[in-house]
Formats: sequence, C-alpha cells, structure tokens
Amino acid sequence: MELLRFSAFWWGAVLLGGVALDGAGAYIMKVRRLCKFCDVRPTTCPGKGSCTADCERTSICPADEDVCVTIWRKNGDNLTVDTVCHNPAETLYGLVLEDYNNSKCEMKERRGMGSLFFMCSCTEDECNEQLFFTHNSQTPAVILVSLVPLLVVAVVVITFFYCYRVYRQRRASRRRKKGPPLEFSDGRAIMIDDEGSDSSSTHANNLNHNTELLPIVLDVLVGKGRFAEVYKAKLKQGSAVGVEQGFETVAVKIFSDEEYTSWKNEKEIFSDADLRHDGVLHFLTAEERKMHGQFWLITAYQPRGNLQEYLSHHVIDWADMWLLGSSLAQGVAHLHSDRTACGRYKVPIAHRDVKSSNILVKGDLTCCLCDFGLALRLDNALSVDELANSGQVGTARYMAPEVLESRINLENIESFKQADVYSMALVLWEMISRCSAIGEVKEYEPPFGNLREHPCVESMKDSVLRDRGRPEIPNSWLSHRGIQIVGASIEECWDHDPEARLTAQCVAERFDNIEYLDKLSDRSDSEEKIPEEIFVVDEK
Repeated sequence: MELLRFSAFWWGAVLLGGVALDGAGAYIMKVRRLCKFCDVRPTTCPGKGSCTADCERTSICPADEDVCVTIWRKNGDNLTVDTVCHNPAETLYGLVLEDYNNSKCEMKERRGMGSLFFMCSCTEDECNEQLFFTHNSQTPAVILVSLVPLLVVAVVVITFFYCYRVYRQRRASRRRKKGPPLEFSDGRAIMIDDEGSDSSSTHANNLNHNTELLPIVLDVLVGKGRFAEVYKAKLKQGSAVGVEQGFETVAVKIFSDEEYTSWKNEKEIFSDADLRHDGVLHFLTAEERKMHGQFWLITAYQPRGNLQEYLSHHVIDWADMWLLGSSLAQGVAHLHSDRTACGRYKVPIAHRDVKSSNILVKGDLTCCLCDFGLALRLDNALSVDELANSGQVGTARYMAPEVLESRINLENIESFKQADVYSMALVLWEMISRCSAIGEVKEYEPPFGNLREHPCVESMKDSVLRDRGRPEIPNSWLSHRGIQIVGASIEECWDHDPEARLTAQCVAERFDNIEYLDKLSDRSDSEEKIPEEIFVVDEK
C-alpha cells in the first residue's frame, strides 16, 4: 500500500511539474502555474472596466518561471482576446512583459501594434481570466502645466530604468538562446519548434492547445506496423499552425482502439520535453479521435522513408555512412543519457526496438529514431517487479542474447541500454554492408539474412545463443580506415556479455574522432611539398 501511495505521488508530481527533496529528505511537490490557455478568439469584452476572457480551458504551464498572460485587441469593429502561459524573460509579440508579479491581470495599452492593443500578466493561478482595464483620466490643463518639471524628471528616470531593464532582459534572452530552445507541453498535446530550417518561430506554443482537432487531410499510406498505420497527411490552409511554422505536410500514425495502450505509451514518451533531439523524430501532437475509434500521433514527415527502405534502394558512400551512423549513435546516446545538453537531469529511456525500419532518414541524410511504442522510461523509482512486467519485447532478429534468453538483469537499468546498443550494432552493420567504401557492394539484406524474412525467437536463439553467430565482417572492411574503426566498434557492441559492450555515447565519440582524423588527412594531402632544391646553397 505504501508503495502504491508513493507511486501515485511520484507520477502525479511528474505530471504537475516535478518533485524535489527538502533538507530532511522529504519529498516536496513543485506544482507549476495554472493559466487560462485559449487561442485568438472573438470576445464581447469592451476593453474597459472589468470583464472576463471567457476561456474555458486551463493548462499547466510548461516551465516553472512562466506567468499567465492575456492579450486584448481591437481592429476596426473586431474585438479579440487570447490567453497563454509565457516566460517573462522572453518577449511576446516583440514586447517585454511588465508588472507580471501582480496577483490581478491589469490590462495596459501597448502602443505601436497597429491596432488598439492591451496586455496584462500575473502570477496567480488562472488570474488571466478576470481582466481589469485602466485608462488615464483627463487632468486639468493647469495641473499638467504645474507638473511639467516633475513629469520630465519622472520620464527621464523611468526611461533610464526601462532601457536598463530591457538591456538586461535581452542579454538574458541571448544567453537562453545559446542553450536548448524553450519547450512547451500540456496534459493533452505537445508541440516543439523544429530544430532545422523548418521553422523560424522561437515562441511556438502548443500546436493544438485548443480542444478542437486539427484540420488534417490524410494523403497516402506510407507504412504499416504491428500496432499502427502511418499516413502522409496535409494540414489545411488557414489552420492554427499555418505554413509559416513549417508543418504543411505531416505524418500521422493511427492506432485503433485495441492498440490504445501502445498509443498511450508512445504519447507519454514523446510528451517528455527532454526527449527533444536532432536524432529523435520531431513530435507535434497527439489526438483522440474517439468518434472513429482512432488515436493519432502527429509528427514531422520525412520523405526519404525509413533506413531499411533507403538502404534497399541506395548504395551510400563513406560520407553518407558517417552521417547516418554518427547521427544514429548520437540519437541513442541522447535517449540513454540522464542529462540534457545543458546539464539538467532527465529520465533515461530505453527504446527496446531499435532496427532499421524504426529509423527515419532525414533530408540532410542524418537519422532520427521513431516508434516508441515499446520504449521504457528508466526511472530509478521503478521496482524490479515493475521492470519484470515489461516483458520480452522487440523484434526477434534484433534482440540481444540476454533478451532472447529472458535473462536481462533487472537489478541494473543499464541492462536495457546494453540491449539497445546490441541492436544498434546490427543497424550499423546494415549501413556498412551498403557502403561503396568497402569495394563491391551486394544487394541489401538484413542481419542474419540467411534466416527467413521474419524469424521467430526460437530460430534466433539457435543462431545467436547456441551458435554464437553474428553477421559476417569480411576482410574488405579492413581496407578503409574509417570502416575498420566502425567495424571494430560493432564487434564490441554486439559482444555476448552485455557489460563488455560499448555505450552509445562511446560509439558517438568514436564517430567524432573518425571525422577529426579525416579532416587531418585531408589537410595533410592538401599541403604542397617544398622542392629540396630550394635549400641547396652554392658554395663557390
């Protein structure tokens, strides 16, 4: 019973913002702020006195420092209002939040926005629902004239402090932008800015932070797995996201009612803001389309398809091999790491189904991991019994020996990472087998290609456990320095002893070292030799 209470407390705390320890070792729940969160909508609020935003949706702010904000606009006869969570260290619509420590949302007019524009910010839960408008009262001309000197001094002082404040905030903003971009999530859906050139917005909020479903038109079926089908799809013009954010074309992964558990697990994995990485498929939002008995995951669309299809139709050169392999190792290393790039703690994740068909090839020929339906958050709070209930999962062809044998060490969460590394080694082998740097390239075949198309666990046990078999590494791989180093790493990664395997981080570092050696080699080859004759001195 105590364990159940602790588990409920723990997961509740994670959903609401996290947990911490006080000096006595007790758990303290840190709850993030609750704010009204609705997109731009018409309003009857006249822009004077007191009125409400009429937003029926409350969200948990994604960051501890976020405050509640409401914006009221009048453009001609059109009155609109929108409510958001926002970090006061960042600008909103190019404006700096003022007086955001208020308990009430006091609307103040902001000039230079092309229309009548009021904004307020406050720090109490749902404080941006009730709005209070303040207007300057008419002051007699005589009083104004008598106060001119004081007003001038006040303006100078206020301008000085305002400029100083803006300067400090901009410096803070530049420092923040050097680290990971802002991340936003809520209990229902999440949208994160794309890391590449797909989006120029630095303040992207939730892609679908209203309760209505996105206007999506399914195009063609591009993939089908055990749990779901994947479609290429279009976002309708004029939707809340807009083409300007770079997601006119998306991928939609559709689960049926029977696969709700798989959808829920993958959604929860994707909704972890710390998952964001170049080597992980960019997640947009999750939707429950109950009227059709479907559950959707909406992600970025990668037109090159999965790695298995790409290798089947393309022979790659060494530069492509390095890009694909390096990005794969970096993506797996990010999943396994307990720290983000900026050093903040994150929960490590084991993918548990790493294979070439669960890896997508991006436009720049780097990899990103997808299909997290079997992924497991390696939380230190998980008990051995909870880990044991995770079962023997994955694809038999890519299962590590200890997974095939159901002998994974549940006392050590590193065991789940070591199983991923074994699978990653088989994928790297697939890449090299289609690389022109090794000489003659054969037709694509998966690891253990001598077995049937979808070997069962028992067949893989015979090959991997009884015979200690691994895919062949021919002597031709030794003729290329880079391939030789990667091949040696592969052999260390698929070692029968899990603890003897390299970590994904170590593999990523080896790829970086190969690139450094290649650059040194190119530099050496480009240097011109100075003729020896130039040093001969005539002694006559």
